[in-house]
This record gives sequence, C-alpha cells and structure tokens, in this order.
Amino acid sequence: MTALLTSREPFVKAGLPYLLLSCLLSLSAAIAGSRSGSARAQAPATVGRAHRAGRSKEGRSDIARFGERVQATLESMGNDKAYWGLIINDADTGEVLYSLNASRYFMPASNAKLFTTAMALATLGPDFHIRTTVESAAEPDSSGHLEGDLVLVGRGDANLSSRVVPFAEHAERNGPPEKALADLADQVAASGVKEISGDIVADDGYFAPERYPPGWGIDDAVWSYGAAVSALAINDNFISVILHPGATIGAPLIYSAAPWPGIYEMHNDTLTTAAGTEPKLRLARDPDSRTFHLTGTLPLDAAARELQLAVTQPAENAAAILMQLLEARGVRVEGRSRARHGDRSALPQADSPTHVLAEHTSPALLEDVRLTNKLSMNLHAELLLRVAARERAGATTIDEVLAFATGFWQSVGIAPDDVQLSDGSGLSRGDLVTPQSVVQLLTYALRQPWGADFAATLPVAGQDGTLETRMRGTAAAGQVHAKTGLVEHVNSLSGYATSRRGAHLIFSIFGNNTGTHGRDALNAVDSICVAMVEELAPHKQTRAPPSAINRRAASNQAQGRISR
Repeated sequence: MTALLTSREPFVKAGLPYLLLSCLLSLSAAIAGSRSGSARAQAPATVGRAHRAGRSKEGRSDIARFGERVQATLESMGNDKAYWGLIINDADTGEVLYSLNASRYFMPASNAKLFTTAMALATLGPDFHIRTTVESAAEPDSSGHLEGDLVLVGRGDANLSSRVVPFAEHAERNGPPEKALADLADQVAASGVKEISGDIVADDGYFAPERYPPGWGIDDAVWSYGAAVSALAINDNFISVILHPGATIGAPLIYSAAPWPGIYEMHNDTLTTAAGTEPKLRLARDPDSRTFHLTGTLPLDAAARELQLAVTQPAENAAAILMQLLEARGVRVEGRSRARHGDRSALPQADSPTHVLAEHTSPALLEDVRLTNKLSMNLHAELLLRVAARERAGATTIDEVLAFATGFWQSVGIAPDDVQLSDGSGLSRGDLVTPQSVVQLLTYALRQPWGADFAATLPVAGQDGTLETRMRGTAAAGQVHAKTGLVEHVNSLSGYATSRRGAHLIFSIFGNNTGTHGRDALNAVDSICVAMVEELAPHKQTRAPPSAINRRAASNQAQGRISR
C-alpha cells in the first residue's frame, strides 16, 4: 500500500466545577430522562432545517437563543449534505434541553473511546495494574547458563515505552523508546543469566492473534494510529523514523529509526531538493511486508521530519529488540528471536509453573485511561477493551470481547440497538452510536465512585490534550471537558460543560458526511460549544453549592497532584 504523509488525531484540572452534590443525587433519573426526552421520531435534517428538527425545552428563552445559534452555525457551513446530531442534558435535573437527531445512528470516531474507558474503569477499577514478565522453565545454574527458552510474556500493557506517566498537559518521553524493555533486560542480567541455550520468545497469547479489528482501513496499518493490536506493545507498536535533508541538493535524505529491531528493511529512494521547494514524501508497504519503501523529496532548508511507522508483527518485534538488549548486556543467546501466538479457538489456559526472572508493572489503569482520552490513543483503547474482557470474562477473541462489552453497556441501561461498536478506539468505519447513548454513558460514569476521576481524563478546551488549541479565547475555554473524534467525514465531541451562568451540562455533538468541509465541521462543533456555554442557564431550583467531590478535587490541586 502507498500512503501520503498525513496526520490524524492521534480534562480537566482537579476542580470539576460542574460536579455538584445535587447532580450526583439526581442523575439516576437522567438515564431514563435522556432516552424518553429525545427518542421521539425525527426526520433526518438538512442544514436548512436544523432548528426545526431540533427539540428543546419549551418556554425558555436561553434555549431558544441557543437553538437559533445552532441553526445559524450549521447554515453558515454551506454544506447541506452533512448530517448532524446533538443532545444536551441538564446534569442536575436530567432534563433534555436540546435534541437534534439524538436517536439516530452516527459514526462516533474516537468518541467510541468513552465507552471503552468507562467500561475499563467500571470492570477493572482505577487501581488495576498489568504485569509483563520474563520467564523461563528452569533457573540459571551457578555459571549463569540458562537451559531452554527465555520467554517475554505480554498481558496487554500499553505503556512499555519511555512515556512519562502520569500525563501532565503535554506528552513527554524520558529515555529511548525501548526503555521499559531495557529495564527488563537489566533485571535478567542482574539475575545472573550469562548464556541462554534456547530462543528469545515473545508470547502474546493472552489474546487471540487478531491484530486488526473489523472495519479498519488498509491504509491505517501504515501509521502509528493504526498499529497492530497485540498483548505485547513496545513503544505503542511503532518505529519512529527521523528524516533530515542530505548535505547537498540531489543527496538522499538521512534517516534514523528507533527502536529498530533488525527484522525490517528500509528502502530509501528520496532526494534533497533546493531550499524553499515543497516537500513531497511517500511511504509504501504491502500488507504484512517487512519492507518500507520511502520515496519523495525534502528541501535543503527543511526541519527534521518524524514518521511514526506502524509495526505489523508486534511479538516478533518485541522478541528481536529484547534479544538485542540482552546481547548488548553481555548475555550470549544460542538460539534466535521468535514469537508465540495464542490459538483463537482455544480456551484460556492456566499459567504453567515458571521462574520469573524479570517483571514490569504498568501504571495504574486510571493513568492509562487519562492518556487514552487526552491524546486519543487508539492502541491503548484497544488494549483496555481486551484486557477488561480477558480479566473479567476470559474472553480472548474479538467476538467474545465485543460480546462482553455489549453486555456491559446494556447492564448500565443503554439500549442494545443504540451502540454498535466493532472496536474499542473508534477507528472502525463500522462503528455506530446514537448521541443519546453517549449522554447516557456519561451520565452513568458521573454517578460512579470514579466519576470525577473519569471526567478529569477528558481534554480541556483551550488547555490540553486534543482540545489544547481549540476554543482558545472563548467562553468555552476551560469550561468544556470532552472527548474529540475525527476520521474522514466525521467530527464529534462529547463530554461535560459548565455554562457561564452556572448550568451543569452533559452533551454529545456529531457531524457525519461532512465531505471536504472537515475544518468547517470542526469549527461548527466548537461554535456550538461556545453557544452552549454562553447561552444556557441552570434550572432555577437546582442551584447548589460545590459538592464534596469538588472540594476534594480542589484540595488535590492545591497539593500539586497531577489530575489532568
């Protein structure tokens, strides 16, 4: 496959101003209210009929003004072929304030991560940790000789990298991308192993070998956002390639790659062009090929470019890197590096007796949820989905995993036909949800003991994550805490907001079939959020002082704890 070098996408400070005690006491009615208040039959609306299709609370001038602004915003796009859905609930009363096509299907893009991360927190708990181990059937003898294979066992940890955790405002790295694996190699060497008679084996059999969920595109597999899913994920299963112009015009580009396991090839047919010319880079790789073919040009005065190339054989990649690291530490390996995959038709087996020579423990699950939502990490969402289903139901195949997830969503009151997801990240073009189901999920999450922490994992408008540069300098900055979603012809945003008049809101906005008007659609979503914050008022009988959750969160912030 050939792909142009394009980019795809991939909250809150501790005090959550919209979390009120009255909200927590009344949200039990909101799940039912969201559905009954917005499930009335609605004909698909074109832009010109947006306000007529929208349902709003009668007799309130603030909602009438908001509806007029929604209509004006959608009409200003000049695109009558796009399809829009929107629902806003009062979090304190559960009332549906405004509804447009809220019971219709929309592709959610990364808003699907809301369903995945909430389910992971509910089923595994915020403090759940994942172990990655290096094991052997025997112990090394007194001379350091280890008979048999050395096995790296993965169980779905998405943070086997050098990423700094917890996330704080911006993604940071500390050390080489294979740092977590290097730490395991250090432990093996420290255990006294000097020679291994067998192979270095990477075992990702914790899940069935189904690397790509249904509905992912063939071009997705080239780049890091579409990296293969495996119980072993080193550096998010991508290779970082840094490109620099050559020394002279006509010279090939200079590149470095890390981590480079030695099982891939890079064919570099690039050229350096005159300063000021347009860069034109292309990357080609056939499905499952281990050969990357880089072509195109980069001007002499260009800054370095990074390409994040997806790994298609994650376990093989991990085994090769671990073998390199061990040999660099003086450990002699007589065998080769290889992978061991699970059987998609086999039942999960109990662990056989082994000797653990090294172990890595993941950050708390809440911190991975924060990364997943703040930065919209597709692979992290896929692994959270699979780990939850594996741990709680013994599920290994994608069909079993999705059945577990569907059962969970139904158990919290979401109608079976309101959510049709075939992956955990939203990258699948087969995913469909209704706006009302998203609001129901967000309502459920807010009622849980981990609800405030979940809300704090969402990007903050104008401040961090995938909303860092959006809605800056508007009334919505700092007041909208929501998950973004973006794939071709899809733009979505769902989460929590506090209006400047004190209303506590739960909302979901979808734009589908936006065609070539992607930037216009994003601006429309942001304009609707600004209108929501500027116009909507609280129910006059639901005003309440900050809840105990707010006071606790504010105390955490004062003590300098990371809670973004």
